[in-house]
Amino acid sequence: MRTHHTAGVLVAAAALAVTACTPQANGNGKAPAPGSPSPTASAPGAATPGAKAATLPDLVGKGLQTAQDEAQAAGFHALTSHDALGRDRLQALDRNWKVCSQTPPGGGAVDTDTTIDFGAVKLEETCPAVDAPGPKPVGATMPDFVGQGMKAVRASLPSNASIMVTDALESRMVLQESNWKVCTQDPRAGTKLNGQPVAFTVVKTDETCP
Repeated sequence: MRTHHTAGVLVAAAALAVTACTPQANGNGKAPAPGSPSPTASAPGAATPGAKAATLPDLVGKGLQTAQDEAQAAGFHALTSHDALGRDRLQALDRNWKVCSQTPPGGGAVDTDTTIDFGAVKLEETCPAVDAPGPKPVGATMPDFVGQGMKAVRASLPSNASIMVTDALESRMVLQESNWKVCTQDPRAGTKLNGQPVAFTVVKTDETCP
């Protein structure tokens, strides 16, 4: 009987020793290698989980289609563009436009989920020193719209505004307002807006107002 109890005690002690010496498994079911950090600890300088960064090329001066292709090849797929002259034109055929500016600028590491915005003009046009601001909603008074693109002017006015547009030089129909600029306006700048109709005379962008 005494011999039986002694054997049982020895077996239990051996089991405890094996348990104490066995490293605990991590979340993958595997024991960490000796000297490895705790599974819950982050290594110094580790990137934020899910973050993806790549070098954004400097694409200013390139054709808009080429710029978009190179941006995508570099890992950036959230792309947009705008009229750098502030005329609110759509870049319907990218090959006919060139890049004047880009946001964010190229040359640095950028999160690949960032939206890249290209300011562009048509190939035959000159880039402005600074992108012209796009249309903004008018306030309580009539802004000075003289010299601005008619399409951008319309976008600034309330969607329910009554707007009349006529050619200041001839009797031409104003079909594509992005190609026309404002010569005169009624009411004049500074007039309180209370829903009254507004009227503009326009000429084509490369023409001189009478």
